[in-house]
Amino acid sequence: MASPTREEPPEDGVEFIHEDDGRITARDRETGVASYGDTKVEALRMLAEALELHEGGGEPADDENLREFGLDPMKRVVRNCPNSCDRDDGT
Repeated sequence: MASPTREEPPEDGVEFIHEDDGRITARDRETGVASYGDTKVEALRMLAEALELHEGGGEPADDENLREFGLDPMKRVVRNCPNSCDRDDGT
C-alpha cells in the first residue's frame, strides 16, 4: 500500500507518496495537483510542469497537435451529460 511522508504542515508544501511499484508521487497540498517520478527530484520536476499547466501555462493545442495524438479536432466529447455524451455538433 502506498504511504505518504509528511514533511511540512498539511496546508502548504508538497507531500511525497511512495507507491507500491517504487515510483514516488509528489502532490501539491494547496492545489491537489500531483505527478510522479522514479526519484523525488524527478517527481518534483514533473510536479512543477503539472502546476504550470494547471495555472494556465504551456502552449494551447492546435488541430495538428491533436492529430499527432490520434484525436479528431472536429469531434467534441461532453462529459457528465444525461443523454448522448459523444456529439459531433461541436457542443
